[in-house]
Amino acid sequence: MDSITQAVLGAALQGTVLGRIQGRRSLLYGAALGTLPDLDVIIRYADPVSQMTYHRGFSHSLFVLTGLALLLAWLVNKCWPGKGYTLPRLFLAFWLVLVTHPLLDAFTVYGTQLFWPLQATPESWAAVFIIDPVYTVPLLAAVIYASIKGLTSKAVQLMTLALLFSAAYLGFGLAGRMAAEQRFQAALDRQGIAVSQVRAVPIAFNSLVWRVLAKTPDGDYYEGISSGFDQHPPEMQRLPRNLQLAQALAGHPLHQRLRWFTDDWLRYDQVGDALVVSDLRMGIPGNYTFRFNMAHRDSQGHWIADVPSLWEGAGPGAAFNGADLVLIWRRIVEQQPPLPLAAWTDRYLGPATVERGR
Repeated sequence: MDSITQAVLGAALQGTVLGRIQGRRSLLYGAALGTLPDLDVIIRYADPVSQMTYHRGFSHSLFVLTGLALLLAWLVNKCWPGKGYTLPRLFLAFWLVLVTHPLLDAFTVYGTQLFWPLQATPESWAAVFIIDPVYTVPLLAAVIYASIKGLTSKAVQLMTLALLFSAAYLGFGLAGRMAAEQRFQAALDRQGIAVSQVRAVPIAFNSLVWRVLAKTPDGDYYEGISSGFDQHPPEMQRLPRNLQLAQALAGHPLHQRLRWFTDDWLRYDQVGDALVVSDLRMGIPGNYTFRFNMAHRDSQGHWIADVPSLWEGAGPGAAFNGADLVLIWRRIVEQQPPLPLAAWTDRYLGPATVERGR
């Protein structure tokens, strides 16, 4: 998730475990340690596909961070004896602060390599959006209170309650995602539509309205919107993944890495002479956050693989169109009128053949 959330989570955890020994300093130490795994962003890679797929790698490994927590606990215990620390308590504090960072990241849709160096598909539990005020604000308020009042019993209790609430909220998000998938699957079943895989992902800043994707055996996908307040089946549209275009990237190592990282939730589009590959998991319908230019046609019409570049208009800010977000937030509780899925797809991806769900 965002750096502010990771910092206040680390501060609350270290303040709860070590606050009576370290006082207000525990909040600063925890905030710094809680953001440490994201320092991998300073590593610059040659292309945006590598930048995306190597982020949340070794620095987010539970194995690496457990070893780092043990090393830090040993160093602090050795260098500052007589402060009231015990090695097990230090290890517990540092371990909780460090490993909750990648675990929280895994609750988003991006993809976190918790078990690096093992090459398992990155964990992407999709329970919360990357920025969610409902998760962050209680932790932030408790940490601010502790920084003003000191690490009193009341302050520690408030941080403990905020931590319990944050954990419960993640569980709420997981339950919401599974319910959205079940509603979408049921709607597809009623129409006699066979799909091979269904997954829901949260839409910006909330865990109440979900974008749901479903792959078909013939290479298309359904994309729709579902909310727990819905009284009618979710609206949806059928779109092509254009898998025939993927043959132009056969054997391309970065394409294979992108397929692995996204669990093959990819769409391919020919835009002019460019081959654009889109990660379907993040964004709003038709407006996907990560789109990459990965090949071009030469004068003979043959595809030539390129060093990937970020497609113009893509990036994390692509999903934050204010007018679209207003419609999405209204959609949480109002299913009619439905969201303009086809219009969004035409606007952001260009005119395409779209079959609306009934």
